[in-house]
Amino acid sequence: MHTIAQFAVCVWSAKLQTVADEMLVNAFSCGLGALAEVIVQMTVADIFFVHERGLMNTIYIWVSGMGGSLAPVAAGYITESQGWRWVWWWNAIFFGLMIVMFAFGYEETKYSYPSTITGISPQTSLEHSSDSERVQDLSKKSEKSTGITSSAYVPPTSVEKGLTHVPTNATTAPALNPAFPPNTYWQKIAIATSSPGSFKKFARHSYQPFAVLFTIPAVFYMSFVYGVMLSWQTVMVTVLSSTMTLPPYNFNSAQIGLMSVAPFIGTTIGALVIGPITDRSIIFLARRNKGIYEPEMRLWAMAPFVPFVPLGALMFGIGLNDGKSWVVVAVGYAICSFGLTPISSIALTYITDSYTEIVADSLVAVTFIRNLLGTIYVFALTPWIDAMGIQNVIIMITVIGTVVLAFVFLFIFKGKAFRVWTAKRYRGYAEKQFEARRV
Repeated sequence: MHTIAQFAVCVWSAKLQTVADEMLVNAFSCGLGALAEVIVQMTVADIFFVHERGLMNTIYIWVSGMGGSLAPVAAGYITESQGWRWVWWWNAIFFGLMIVMFAFGYEETKYSYPSTITGISPQTSLEHSSDSERVQDLSKKSEKSTGITSSAYVPPTSVEKGLTHVPTNATTAPALNPAFPPNTYWQKIAIATSSPGSFKKFARHSYQPFAVLFTIPAVFYMSFVYGVMLSWQTVMVTVLSSTMTLPPYNFNSAQIGLMSVAPFIGTTIGALVIGPITDRSIIFLARRNKGIYEPEMRLWAMAPFVPFVPLGALMFGIGLNDGKSWVVVAVGYAICSFGLTPISSIALTYITDSYTEIVADSLVAVTFIRNLLGTIYVFALTPWIDAMGIQNVIIMITVIGTVVLAFVFLFIFKGKAFRVWTAKRYRGYAEKQFEARRV
C-alpha cells in the first residue's frame, strides 16, 4: 500500500498546476517516506546481532545518500532533455515496477508468535525443551566468538521456529515440524494478515513517540543530531541550486545536478571508513570490559568525524559566497558529507542498541524532529539569506550544528547513567508495545 501511495503521489507531482498542489504533494510524500525509515530500523533491530547493526545502518545511510545525491544528477539531464515533469513520470514508472515486484515477489514477513501450542505430546515438549537449550548453547558459542555478551538477547525456542531438531553441525539441514505446515505461495504474498491486539492499543503509538522523545534523553539528543545532519544537507542543496544558476557560475540544470556527485563521493568514503570501524571497535571495547557491551562504546567512533562536518560546510559556504571555483565548493560539499554519514549511522545505531524494544516509537520521534528542523530551515532560508548573506547563514548553521554535536561527549561519559535513570520508564514503554512485538 505504501508503494501504491508513492506511485500516486509521483503521478500527482507530474501533473501539478498550483502552489496548493505542490504543498500537498510534499506533505504526502514526506509522510509516506517517514514510514519507510521506521521499518528499516525495526528490521535491523529484529534480525541482526549487536555487532552487525553498525554495518547495516551504514549501508542504509549510504543507499539513502546515494539516492539523494545521484537522483539530482539524473533529474538535471531529464529536465534538460524532456522537461521537469518527466522527472516525476520516471519516478512513477519505477514505483509502478516496484508495485509489480512487491505484489508477486515479496513475501509477508510478519510473524505472530503463538501464545499457546496445542497438539504437542509431552515427549515432543521435552524434545523442544532440549532443542531450546541447544539454541542457548549455540548462542553462547556465538558470544564467545565475538567477545560480546548481550543481556537483552532472548534465544527463540524451537517451538516458535517450527523445528523438531536444532542441528549440532552446519552441514545438517533442520527438519520441519509437520504440526507447522509452510504457507502456500498465495499465503506468503497475501496483501494483509491479522495480528493480535486492539485498535485502541495500536492507536496509542500515535502519541507514545512524543512521550518517548521528551522523557528519554538519548532519543531526544540523537533526534536533534539526526535532524541537524539533515538540515545541513537541506540548506546546502537549496543554496547550491539557487545560487549556482547565477553569475559567476551560470550553471544549467544538468550542471547543478552534477554537483551532487561530490556528496555521493563523500558519503561513499565515509561509509567505507565507518562500516568496519563501528562494529569492530565495540568488539574491542567490550573485550576490554570483560565481555560486556555498553551502547556508549559505539559513540567513540562518532567523535573523530565531528570536525569534518563544520569544516566542509564552511568551505562550501565561504567558497560559494566569494565566487570561488566550483571545485572548491564541491570539495567542501564532499568533506561535509564524509562526516555526516558516520554520525548519522552511529546515531541511529545507538538508539537501536539502547532502546531495542521501543525502536519503532523512538524512530518515529527521530523522524519527526528531523523533518521539523528540515522544514524550518527551508522556509526560513530565503529571508535569512536576504538579511545576512550566504556566508553568515552557513556560519551560523555551522555553529549551531557544532554545539549540538559536541554534546556527544556528554553521552560518551554519562550515557549509561541516563539509561539507568530511565530504565523503569523504558520497561513501561516496552510493555505497552503492540502485542506482536512484545513477545
